[in-house]
Amino acid sequence: MKAAQRFFSFNDDFRDPFSRDRDRVLHSSSFRRLEYKTQVFLNHEGDYFRTRLTHSLEVSQIARSLSRELGLNETLCEAIALSHDLGHTPFGHIGGDELDRLLKIDGFENGFDHNFQSFRVLTKLEKRYKDFDGLNLTFATLEGVLKHSYPYEKSFLVQLDSEFDLKKHPSIEAMIVDRADEIAYMSHDIDDGVKYGLIDFDLLLQEPLAQRVNERVKKEGIGEKDTLFRHRFVANLITLLIEEFIAHSKEEVAKYPSDRPLCATIDSSETLLIGFDAVLEREIKLLKKFLFQNLYRHQKIATKMYSGKECIKSLYKAFSEDTYLLPKRQRSFLERRTKHRVIADYIASMTDRYAIKTYKEIYGF
Repeated sequence: MKAAQRFFSFNDDFRDPFSRDRDRVLHSSSFRRLEYKTQVFLNHEGDYFRTRLTHSLEVSQIARSLSRELGLNETLCEAIALSHDLGHTPFGHIGGDELDRLLKIDGFENGFDHNFQSFRVLTKLEKRYKDFDGLNLTFATLEGVLKHSYPYEKSFLVQLDSEFDLKKHPSIEAMIVDRADEIAYMSHDIDDGVKYGLIDFDLLLQEPLAQRVNERVKKEGIGEKDTLFRHRFVANLITLLIEEFIAHSKEEVAKYPSDRPLCATIDSSETLLIGFDAVLEREIKLLKKFLFQNLYRHQKIATKMYSGKECIKSLYKAFSEDTYLLPKRQRSFLERRTKHRVIADYIASMTDRYAIKTYKEIYGF
């Protein structure tokens, strides 16, 4: 008996809309460039450390796990998670902060925001079709990228209010991605920080949440001096947070109709009990404060980030003074976009190593 065959015309597509969104993001240039964009540690510091690419994949995995257990749309979660950091600059948050400062000095009061930049990548900056810009994604994915972090009514989004209704929550899937992002960066920054020798478990285990996790690791018969302790600690931290999130959120998610995703339908003034219980939320805040003080502000990290900031500032200055330093494609955008926005878009698209290479070429180092 012959195997069943299926044929498609040019316009046919066997995928559902969110699978199509995910695939278009995965095949985009901006997604590939995340491999060489800083998460916390500069990419060239070593092959072990997370980059924006590995972080996005880890957020996607956690978001899929949460959405599957809560009966949400797993593929939408995946599409939002893979897209949510596309707008990040080189050199992590410090690069975005510096671009924001420079744009505001030049009169752009909305400055730079990486969530909005991700939206711009998806709707304007990627080019895959003859007749329009962007990747042609669904409303739900675009809304999730724009509004996955609260509050939604930010100045740079006012122009989009009529389309995305900033007084409404995004889909629950978008909220899931926001918390998956938090789980991923906390756990993996601990992993990288311990590996790099910037934080140690003696100090970390004074934190209430770390103590909870340590009790789970002990039940596996692994002590703090064991070579597997770091790996088991990080794995148990992720598992604990996923389990607690599901347990606390399941009843709330079940209140809403099953024909999800629910996009821009729930008033943002309405508090949704999606997340963790009050005790765990407090412990998470304390752990994030610990990481901010002991890892993100560590002298070695601060030194690298300052170098990145100076690179961003110098590139912005050079391109502003002479637009012929921009590639031909970017110069063509000057006909329909403001100069400083074109420059910001170009710098934001760079990888760490390309930004450094361009800086050296321009300034003769």
